[in-house]
Amino acid sequence: MVQTIRIEAESRERSGKGAARATRREGLVPAVIYGAKLEATLCALDPRIIMKELHKGGWQSHLYEVSVKGGDTVRTIMRDIQFHPVTDRPIHVDFQRVAAGTRIKVKVAVHFLNEDTCPGIKAGGVLNAVRRDVEVMSDPDNVPEFFEIDLAEVNIGDSLRWSSIKDQFGTKAVIARDFVVATLAPPTVVEEVVAPVVAAAPPAKGKGGKAAPAKAPAAAAPAKKK
Repeated sequence: MVQTIRIEAESRERSGKGAARATRREGLVPAVIYGAKLEATLCALDPRIIMKELHKGGWQSHLYEVSVKGGDTVRTIMRDIQFHPVTDRPIHVDFQRVAAGTRIKVKVAVHFLNEDTCPGIKAGGVLNAVRRDVEVMSDPDNVPEFFEIDLAEVNIGDSLRWSSIKDQFGTKAVIARDFVVATLAPPTVVEEVVAPVVAAAPPAKGKGGKAAPAKAPAAAAPAKKK
C-alpha cells in the first residue's frame, strides 16, 4: 500500500491572480485544498517539494498530509499541477481532501513481471503497453502502490486486460468493462525493396561487325539572308 507523505505548507489569506503572482515572487508555489464540502484552504509550498514528488513518480496515487502553518493538517491527494509554459516550473497545485468513509479516484501504475522469460517476447514479440497506469476507485487506506501483470505464459497475439492483473486490492476500475491494458504484438518485418537494374542497350554495329561510330551532331543550317 502507498505511504502517506507529509508536506509542510505556508498559509495564505488572499486568492486571485494578483495574490498568486505575489506568492510566486516570494519563491513559493500557490496551492489550494478543496473538497469534502468544506471551505477551500489556501496555502503555499516550497517548489522543491513538488519537484521531488514529480521525480519520484506516482504522485497521482499518493496520499499527502498537508500541514498548514498555524492551521490544521489535512489528508489529501494531489489532483493537479499547473506548469509555466516556458520554464516548466510548477506554478499552482490542487489538493483534494480525503473524506472518511469515501472512496477516491486515483491512477495506479502497472508493472509487468517476467519479461525476460516471456515466451512471446523470446520469440520476437513486442510488448505494447496500451495503459501505463489504470484509473480506479480505491479505499484511501488501501491505495495500491502499483498493479502487476505476469508475462510468464504470454504469447504473441495475446491481449492482457484488467482481469489479467494479479491483485486488484479491492479497487474498482473506472471503466466498466474488461479493457485492454497491453498486447504482445508480432515483430515488425521490414522488407528491403531493391530497384531493378536496367541494362544499357548495346551499340549499333556497322559493316564488318564493328561498332558504328557515333554520329556527330548535325551542323546548324546557315541563316538565310534577307
